[in-house]
Amino acid sequence: MPDLRFTEQALSEWMRSGGSHSEIVISTRVRIARNIQHHPFPLLATKNQADEILDVLAPVVDQNQETGYGTFHLLKLDELEELDKKVLVEKHLISPNLVNDSRSGAVLLNEDESVSIMINEEDHLRIQCLFPGFQVQEAWERATAIDDIFEETVDYAFDDRRGYLTSCPTNVGTGLRASVMMHLPALVMTQQISRILSAVNQVGLTARGIYGEGSEAAGNVFQISNQITLGQTEAEIIDNLHGVAVQIIEHESNARQRLLDDSALRITDRIMRSYGILSYAAVMELKEASQRLSDIRLGVDLGILKAPSISVLNELNVKTQPGFLQKMFGEKLSSAECDMYRAKLLRDTLGTTH
Repeated sequence: MPDLRFTEQALSEWMRSGGSHSEIVISTRVRIARNIQHHPFPLLATKNQADEILDVLAPVVDQNQETGYGTFHLLKLDELEELDKKVLVEKHLISPNLVNDSRSGAVLLNEDESVSIMINEEDHLRIQCLFPGFQVQEAWERATAIDDIFEETVDYAFDDRRGYLTSCPTNVGTGLRASVMMHLPALVMTQQISRILSAVNQVGLTARGIYGEGSEAAGNVFQISNQITLGQTEAEIIDNLHGVAVQIIEHESNARQRLLDDSALRITDRIMRSYGILSYAAVMELKEASQRLSDIRLGVDLGILKAPSISVLNELNVKTQPGFLQKMFGEKLSSAECDMYRAKLLRDTLGTTH
C-alpha cells in the first residue's frame, strides 16, 4: 500500500521555513541526472529491464536506511491513482515525464519532501533537492552528497571525454540542472522582463515556467536554470546561476521601489482589487487565480497587505491546481466545477464565506 501522506498535504514541510531573498526567490532546486553502466537507458528499456533498475536503486536509500536527510519512502507509480500522480507533479515532487513516459517509474521521498529521487524517468536516476528561498550552494551540496551515496553502490555510465552520459544530449557532462524559482511581478509590470530574460539567455541560462520546459510562466513566476551541462564544471554552473540570480534580484527590487515611488496609489489599487476579487468571486479560472495571487504576494512583500502569510500563499498555489482541488473535495471535477471550487477555496481562505 503506497504512503499517500505526500498527496494529502498541499504544502511540503521544507516550504514552511524561510530562506534568503524569499520575497523574490520562492525556491531553489538542484537536480542531478545519472544512468547505470551497461543497462539500456529508460527510453529504450523493456519493462523487465526497468524493473531491474528499480530493484537495484530503490534499496540504496530505502525506508530502513538513514542517510542524514531523514527516512525515505518509496512510491511506485503503477501503485498510485492518476489523481495522486497529478498532485505529486503539482507539488514539483515528480516530473510529468515520470508519469507519462516511464516504465516502472518510482520516486523516493524523504519526510519533509526536500529530497525527491526519481527512478526510471528519462534517466535511471534523477536526484532532486529543494530549498526555500535563495540557497543554490546549499542545494548543490545536498544533491552531490546523495549522489555520492549512490555512486558507492552502483557504477554510473561515464565517458572520460564527455562526462556523465544521459538520455538527452543537453544533460551530458555534469548531468546538473540548477534553478531558482523567482517571483518577478515588478519586472513584468514595468515591461523590463523581456530584456532581462534575453540577457539571461546570452549567459548560458534559460527561463521556463513553473513546471519546467514547455510550461507557462504563470503568476509572474519564472524558473531560471542553466542550459549548459557540458564544458563547465559543477562549481562554474552553480556560480554562474548564483551570480545571474543576484542581478535579477537587484533588478526586481529596484523595479518594486520604482513602482512605490512613481505609482504607489495605482499599485495599491491593483493589489486591493485582486484581494477583493479573490475574496468574493464565485468562479475563478486557474490563470486568473495565479495572477491575482501574484498581486497579493507582491502586496505582502511591499507591506501594503499584512495578511495572508507567504506560507498561506505558497499553499494556495498548490491547492488551487486542478489535481489537488479534486483530491481535496473528494470527487472528479469538470473544468467548470474546478473553477467553482477554486473560488470557494479562495473565499474561505481569505476570510470571506458566502
